[in-house]
Amino acid sequence: MRILITNDDGINAPGLVVLDALARDLAGPEGEVWTVAPAFEQSGVGHCISYTHPTMISEFGPRRFAAEGTPADCVLAGIYDVMADAPPDLILSGVNRGNNAAENVLYSGTIGAAMEGALQGYRSIALSQFYGPRNARLADPFEAASAGAAVLRRLMDDTYWDGDDYPLFYNVNFPPVPAAEVRGMRLTKQGLRRGVHHRVEAQVAPSGRRFLWVRGGDQQTRTAEGTDAAANLDDYVSVTPLRCDLTAHDAFDRLSDRFGCQGG
Repeated sequence: MRILITNDDGINAPGLVVLDALARDLAGPEGEVWTVAPAFEQSGVGHCISYTHPTMISEFGPRRFAAEGTPADCVLAGIYDVMADAPPDLILSGVNRGNNAAENVLYSGTIGAAMEGALQGYRSIALSQFYGPRNARLADPFEAASAGAAVLRRLMDDTYWDGDDYPLFYNVNFPPVPAAEVRGMRLTKQGLRRGVHHRVEAQVAPSGRRFLWVRGGDQQTRTAEGTDAAANLDDYVSVTPLRCDLTAHDAFDRLSDRFGCQGG
């Protein structure tokens, strides 16, 4: 198996080391793991691509490249440049430092990379490590990601991968606990932390200039039962199937009579 890995925390991020180990375990001794990751941190860029300017790419070592672009740029670079002669069988993104559950899905560059992989027709999985008071101060806060090998194997062996116009991809979040306290895995829906929003906070620099910093909300807020962040806070790995189709199908069906058309 040939696996392309990337992230949004940057080429030197510790989570990428964790992902590389998971990918090598999955690929096996005869497989190959290729890295194309951002040269600098790209958290929060979502599915952005560098459409209006070129992306410089540098080789750091055998099968290891850094691109001065977004995670989605890195996926494009991997598919069409670095691995052009023999494309990947799987694209993995992560392991992100922090959860990409609930509304974070919409901001995440980790998710954006997996989304681009899916749009290009490749099996793609995003992986993220939830942080909380029970793991943030561990020597290795990514301990729970040791469950990743079993999760990836189950996804590759048993999971539904369709060939629709907007194929499925998967979002995996590891719970904010030590490895020994992971209780298993759950299939979940994307949740919503009600009342939790990103915001901006103003600060004045010594020069007198005013700057705005983006702040996130309380990540320990529970989502509804059966959804991603709720499972994570109950010590489970969450596995959420996602699709790039943003159509509100429920609203479309309800609105079809008003607009004189038939719902799909």
